[in-house]
This record gives sequence, structure tokens and C-alpha cells, in this order.
Amino acid sequence: MLERAVGLCEEAELPFHFSLLAMHLGAAYVLGGRVDEAVHLLERALDQVSSSSTIPIRNGQLFVLGEAHLCAGRLEEARTLAARALEHARTHQERGHEAQVIRLLGDIAAQCDPPEVEEAEASYHQALFLAEGLGMRPLQAHCHLGLGSLYAKTGQRELARTELSAAIALYHAMDMTFWLPQAEAALAQVVKDDQGHI
Repeated sequence: MLERAVGLCEEAELPFHFSLLAMHLGAAYVLGGRVDEAVHLLERALDQVSSSSTIPIRNGQLFVLGEAHLCAGRLEEARTLAARALEHARTHQERGHEAQVIRLLGDIAAQCDPPEVEEAEASYHQALFLAEGLGMRPLQAHCHLGLGSLYAKTGQRELARTELSAAIALYHAMDMTFWLPQAEAALAQVVKDDQGHI
């Protein structure tokens, strides 16, 4: 439906609606693993917005494009976009977006090779603190998943087990079945690693 809506906006030359819907379609592409399509669409939308004097840049556009670049393994592009999104969120006092972007910065730091452990951990904890204050339970779950994955990667199995269990409990409580298998698989790997060290 989003693809159809975006196509109609392009045909009818509705740049405002195109930029809004492209952001959501790009996010759907990222979740569906169609990362290159997401990057192409989101960059087109951002270019269109940037060249317009009447269409505002939305923080979500920067955030979703940053996530797409992260999924594509382009960490520097993702970090640049996340920094822009964070500045935008703070300038416009968008606390929810600020929390989401800080979590994205944690994901970026965690995926570096080697992981930037202190930066990732600090970002996840800061995002979690903001998410708890704002009642953003899905973001809380994502932060716990990020922390658990980071701890598992760095061999801190007890901390990994605690964080991943918290993520799973939240995903179950909210019936967020898309992310649940990822969290459960990560926890199962930690348990397997524990048994291998006995």
C-alpha cells in the first residue's frame, strides 16, 4: 500500500506527501531487508526536501536513512546522519526522536570493528533513561536488545542474559513478534556459550 501511495504522489507531483510517505516506505524496506531500495528512496526524498524552501526536513527522514546505511554496513554515513538527526531533535526539543537517535548511535558504535563498547553502552543507557521517562516501551525493548547483544559480543554473558531477558519480556508484553525471534536467538546463543564454558 505504501508503494502504491508513493507512486501516486510521484505521478501527481505531490512532493510534500511524497517526502512523508517515502520515510515510512523506506522504514518498511529496511525491516524487510530491502536496504538498497530504502537508501535510494530515502536519499531521493531527502534531496527533494533539502532543495525545497517549503517542505521541512523531518527528523524521521534522517533517522530512517541512518538506519538504512547502518544495515548496509556504511557506518560513517550512518553516524553522520545520526549526528544531524540528534542536532535536529535537540534544536526542536523532540525528546522522543532524541531517544531514538541516541539508540541508533549505540547500534552504530556496537557494530564497529572492534565495537566501541563504552560509547555504545553509554548511548544505550542514555536512550533507555529517556525512553523510560517518556513511556516509550518499544524503544526500551530495543535498548535492552542492543545492550544484550553488545554484552554477548564482548563475552559478558551474565549481563547479556539479563538484558536479553528484559528485551524478550517487553517484546512479549507488547506482542512485538517481529523482533522477538532475534532476541530469543541471541539469548539462546548466550546460554549455549555458557554451557560450553562449564
